[in-house]
Amino acid sequence: MIADFFNINTGSTEPIYRQLIEQVRRRVASGQLTAGQEMPSVREVALALAVHPMTISKAYSMMEAQGLLQRRRGLSMVIAAQHIAAKSTESRVELLRPTLEKAASETSQLELRPAQALQLFKQILREGANK
Repeated sequence: MIADFFNINTGSTEPIYRQLIEQVRRRVASGQLTAGQEMPSVREVALALAVHPMTISKAYSMMEAQGLLQRRRGLSMVIAAQHIAAKSTESRVELLRPTLEKAASETSQLELRPAQALQLFKQILREGANK
């Protein structure tokens, strides 16, 4: 199901197309998506997420330009061949770093204690594991 595949946050300051790109990048890095695996069509994603098809098309085109996706004439796009194996744990941690740096900055701006932020992060991780 596409709604499970992509998770967009319409209230985020990050554009939807970037959210989609980062989600695919992380899934490739973790090995959840592998080389040759088909991506859902632009139309399918747009309908499932109630997003304009041009937004999805932009994300797909940018992923193709970055070498993440490969276009096949008359067929759906696939994960590009150079993404055969999952990245190392160290590489995946580095993908998470910018998100955590932003969260740390927001924690400071909100004048929250690090322990409060860590407790919330642990709770969110548990909730995510139960989905």
